[in-house]
Amino acid sequence: MFNHEHHCTAMNKKQVTTEQHHFPWDHPRFRSWIAVARACQLMQQTLTRELAHLDIKPPHLDILINLYRFDGITQQELARKLLVGRSNMSMLLPQLEKRGLIERRGDERDKRVLRLSLTPAGCTLTEEAMEIQTALIEKSLTGSPIEDCMTVAQSMERIIAILLKEGSD
Repeated sequence: MFNHEHHCTAMNKKQVTTEQHHFPWDHPRFRSWIAVARACQLMQQTLTRELAHLDIKPPHLDILINLYRFDGITQQELARKLLVGRSNMSMLLPQLEKRGLIERRGDERDKRVLRLSLTPAGCTLTEEAMEIQTALIEKSLTGSPIEDCMTVAQSMERIIAILLKEGSD
């Protein structure tokens, strides 16, 4: 419970009742949402620190891992997988290309389409970065039973599906 009068007195000159209000942070779903958001933010900050010596950031790693898994995908497919706009892609891809980590090749059937692939140097760097990421995940979740990890994963996948559907409506 939250005492509205205590918190809002300075902002609100009107007489405020001492009636108790239910605010979103009282709700378990809100608490869960905030916890997931904070965990994601801290994981990104930690991963950024751990990757610094490789001179890549988490958004670069997301691209590299997807190219590692899906060699030859298009820029549009990559943007869709990463849930980012084309402008974001057009900023990040040239940085990776200039470093010799990725290459763009024309599609043999459709000259308007560019296919993305890792170079050998990109493969090596990606494998090193994935080891760092995997170690961080292991360290963070080692105390969590596998069943709990699967429950969290299924819950997050359900949220992702809902939000993706909502975004496409």
